[in-house]
Amino acid sequence: MLLSKTMSRFFSTTKAGFAAEKSLLASLRKKTGYTFSNCKKALDMHNNDVIKAEEWLKQQAQALGWSKATKLEGRQTTQGLIGVITNRNHGVLVEVNCETDFVARNKEFQKIVEETAITCLSFINQQPLQKPFIKVLLESEQIRNLHALDGKLLQDHLALMIGSIGENASFKRAACFKTAEDIKLIGYAHPSGNVVNNVSIGRLAGIVALKGYSKNIENLDLVGKGICQHIVGMNPKLIGTDADPAENKDEEVSLIHQEYLLDESLTIKELLSQNNVEVVGFKRFECGENVSTTTNQPLQYVETCQ
Repeated sequence: MLLSKTMSRFFSTTKAGFAAEKSLLASLRKKTGYTFSNCKKALDMHNNDVIKAEEWLKQQAQALGWSKATKLEGRQTTQGLIGVITNRNHGVLVEVNCETDFVARNKEFQKIVEETAITCLSFINQQPLQKPFIKVLLESEQIRNLHALDGKLLQDHLALMIGSIGENASFKRAACFKTAEDIKLIGYAHPSGNVVNNVSIGRLAGIVALKGYSKNIENLDLVGKGICQHIVGMNPKLIGTDADPAENKDEEVSLIHQEYLLDESLTIKELLSQNNVEVVGFKRFECGENVSTTTNQPLQYVETCQ
């Protein structure tokens, strides 16, 4: 009888211990995004001290990140995500690429997209505004050498993430905007709903620059979001003029002459007129699209948003 009680307590304690370790392991994996085996090793080495285990994992990832990033450097990165963030008169579109769609859904990868967008937003905030608005185009190497908010280079953050996920990743491009006070920037990413620290993330994204001629700021936001959704969905090539629209409406590339995506009874031109709003410019990114890039060029300042 005594042996039975002793064994019962032993199995009960062991079961509780296994449950506690499993909980710690799950918590560490969720927090860091590292593999099961690495998280278990870290906990075993540090007697289940989660804080010390997490710090060790980060140190290991940092040490191995550059080595792994160098080894994987030649592998193609055709998947990825677009990040968009706006703060009234400042806005950014960034594209970060990876090898597979599976990694694009990884929280660690999405965090890099978020950090890149916020870093680029800080960068454009520091640029002088010499025109009603400016657009600065950044290429891969220029993005890599920007300092994130923690003082580290973005390329160090990228290497750390590569060391964690074991797959190549790269910065592709960024478009950074800064406008005068009377012009507002509004962004949208598709699919919508994935927002990290005010950065919307998706496979498609856009920014529109609007000038409103009324004091109804809420209405400007609403109209702007709808137009930005239209730009992302319909991919216009230019704002357009009052000249005659294209004969075939399905081939129309001028924004103002296209049928409004959210209400086909209106054209964008009619929508703008009804709301006393003007589109000053816009930009659209699609993940993986071919773009002409040149390396090691100075910052490109462009006086239009298109």
